[in-house]
This record gives sequence, C-alpha cells and structure tokens, in this order.
Amino acid sequence: MLYCYLDMPSRNTKFYSLLLLFADVLVLVLAFAIAYVIRVQNDPRPLLAPVYAQTYFLTFLTIVPFWILTFASLGLYSSLVYNRRLIEWTKIAIGSVIGILLVIGWEYVTGERFFPARLVAAYALIGSFVLLIVERELMRSLRSLLFRFGRGVSRVLVIGNSEATRDIAHELAQTKKSGYKVVAMNCPARLVPKTLDVEHFSDTDEALAVIKRLHITTIIQTDLYDSSERNQRILGAAQINHIKYSFIPGEAEFYSGKNTVDVFLGYPMISVSQTPLIGWGAIAKRIFDTLVSFVLLIVLSPILLLIVILQKLLNPGPVFYVSDRLSQFSKPVRLIKFRTMRDRPTAHLDAADEFRAMGREDLAQEYERDHKVKNDPRITGFGNFLRVTSLDELPQIFNVLKGDLSLVGPRPILPQEVQFSDGKAALLHSVKSGVTGLWQVSGRSELSFDERIELETFYAQNWSFWLDLRIMFKTLWVVIRARGAK
Repeated sequence: MLYCYLDMPSRNTKFYSLLLLFADVLVLVLAFAIAYVIRVQNDPRPLLAPVYAQTYFLTFLTIVPFWILTFASLGLYSSLVYNRRLIEWTKIAIGSVIGILLVIGWEYVTGERFFPARLVAAYALIGSFVLLIVERELMRSLRSLLFRFGRGVSRVLVIGNSEATRDIAHELAQTKKSGYKVVAMNCPARLVPKTLDVEHFSDTDEALAVIKRLHITTIIQTDLYDSSERNQRILGAAQINHIKYSFIPGEAEFYSGKNTVDVFLGYPMISVSQTPLIGWGAIAKRIFDTLVSFVLLIVLSPILLLIVILQKLLNPGPVFYVSDRLSQFSKPVRLIKFRTMRDRPTAHLDAADEFRAMGREDLAQEYERDHKVKNDPRITGFGNFLRVTSLDELPQIFNVLKGDLSLVGPRPILPQEVQFSDGKAALLHSVKSGVTGLWQVSGRSELSFDERIELETFYAQNWSFWLDLRIMFKTLWVVIRARGAK
C-alpha cells in the first residue's frame, strides 16, 4: 500500500492568504500613487509625455491582476513562502521587477504611454518593494498578536510513539510563533511534555473520538503503525472531519536529503541521497564561496593586519594556529585561525591529557563530559577577546579560497571527536565543513556536543541556498552581539 498524506489548507490559512492579496493590491496602488506625485507634481523638470492621473490609475488597475497573478505564481500567498521571511523578501523583489516589466511591456505592445517620466518607473519599483515588505511585516505582527489571543490558531492532535512526537509537541507549544496549539496527544505517557496541558490518550480510537469535542483542526502523525488498518483509521478520521492531516516521519534519515520519486516494477519508489547538495547545487555553492571570500578578504584586510600587529604585542609567539580537522568525506584539512592560547610545550597532547599534565583533573573530566571547558586557563586575555568576537576565525577565509572549507557548513571536527559522534560522522561530512553553520547561530557554546551534532546533521540533510543565506545573516547578528565561542 502506498501511504500518502492529506494536506487540506485550513480556513484560517486561506483567509490570511486572501488578506495578503487585498493588502498587496492596496500597497501597489499606494506605491504607484506616490511615484506619480513625487515625479509629476513635485518635480519641475519636463515630462516625456503628459499622462493624466485618471488615465494613469485606470491603466494601472487593468494591469494589477496580472501583477497579483505573478505574485501567486511565485508562491507569495502560500504558507511555505510567507512563513519564511528571507524567501518571502526575495520573491517580493523578483515579483516587483517582473511587475514593472509587465507595465513596460504593456506600453510597448499597446503603443500608449503609461509612465509620464522614466523616474516614475524607478520610484514605483522601489516604492512597491519597500511598501510590500513593510505591509508583510505588519501583517506578520498582526497575525502573531492574534495567535497570542488564540485567534486563528490551529488545534492539533499529535499521534505517535517516537521521540519526534515529544519534540513536535514541544515546538508547537510556541503558539504565538507557530499558530498551532496542541490540545491532545495519542502516545505513551512518557512522551507528553510536562509543560503542556493536553488531554492524553493511550488508545487511538479514543483520541479520534474527541476530534469534534476538542474542535481539532489538524492531525499530525509521526509513526506508521504495524497495522495498516490503524493507519487508515487515522487518515480516514481527518478526511471524514474535513481537517488537515500531516505525516512527519520520526526517523529523519528517511525523508531528509535529496529525494527522488520514480516507478520501479510498477511501484512508486523513493530514493534518498545523503544531502541535496549535489550536482549544480555544489557547483553554485563553490562559485559563491570563492567570490564572497575574495571580496571579504579585500574588505577585511585592514582588520586582519591590525590583529596581526596586536598579536605580536599582546600575545607573543606564532600569530596563527594551524589545526588538523576533518572536513567533507572526513578528509583531513589544515584549519587556520588566529592563535588564542598560550604557546606551550604540551600543545600536541589531547586536551584531557593536557589538563591532567597541568594537574587539573577537574578540567579533564569536564572536557571528557562536555568536550569543552568554560574557563580554559590556556586562553590568553587577548585570545579570549578574539574568541568572544569570533575574530579568531577570520583567517579561515584562506581555507575557503583554497577549497578546504565552505562559508557555511558543519563545524570541522577534531579527529578524536569522531568517537563521540555516535556513528554520524559520515553523514555529517557528506557536505563540506564551514566557517559558520547552524550550530553557531542556534546557541553557540550553550549547546551540548550531541545537540551540535544533531543540528549539523540536519544541515547536511536539508541544505538549501536559502538556508545558507539565513545562517550568514544570523551569523552577523551573533557576532555583533559578541556571542562567540568561549
């Protein structure tokens, strides 16, 4: 049996999309009105052609439906886009450019003048993009406010037996962000988060029987049961009650990475690669890394030179520290950083052995437990500054130019850390390691080693160009807040 999922857009989702559509129309009209007023009424320079305001707006209203269709084709009224800020902004920019080209194309085809001056088109393009961004952010804030008061929230029944069941319920508890409220769970009692006030059911039929009483609008299932009849009852309950149903596999390895669907001996066959970062994606990422790192090297060269001088004055000894790490396919690379530790004869030892040689058994045990220490006596004062501000990692730009690292990727691990990665090193290194990554913007040093490995495995399995851009922007924010590695 082919097991599928039923994804029915909720009434709240459709209503919000409709609000966005009407808001976009109003904003576009406002943007073109402002463009006309600024150039025609407030600029004394002569116009290319006399286009009266009435003709201008009537013509624009004729073109607006095609502009909105363009937005719809870009997915700007889909929750998959408007719930992801960076993707939404990018598509608004693309849609704004296409919209202006539609107007210019209309002028060319009809032979009638629409823009009384070229600057009107430029003002309209800039104004539509800026105002659309502002409008979308206001709508997002309004929706979050409504979520806070329980308006437009999807009421969820979570069904499953895996740890993913607990994780999903816990994440959905952030109602003001997610727009979901978990009201019931059908799972072992140990998987119910203690912080959630939900009705718990051990029996699936009992859970499905309360759908109407609890006003449930969404069912999320995280496990396929051995009984196909039981799975069908859950799916059937969603269909009968006309509510949304989603299946989220508890084992990430089976749905992450690059998936392709084909037909094999008459059966649908899903093939899963370790990572979507293959083919043209890998080529584009390498070109992007080379261009950006080259620009960064030129822009940051004065800072690099200043740090070299300060290293000589405040931290006598070698300026750089070169460390053997493992990158893509567990290939050894020589990682370059500014040296932050004292120059010492025991530097070749493993950290735990070095702490024991210093007579610090407490630090050795802390390192063996957490794979890091909070107050490392080996770090100098200036070295601590470099770490907190992440400036110690700037020389890794040379590693990126050389091709050893990417700008974004899993953290290159020490050879001895492979034993702590619970067999995930191969999957973790299916992509090239990076200067920054998901763990750096998701908790930095506050994360445990296992949590870091989980985040970086997720990145390897779910890479996208948009994810890279989000991580790079968030990295800047983390560095500005001085939340570097400690």
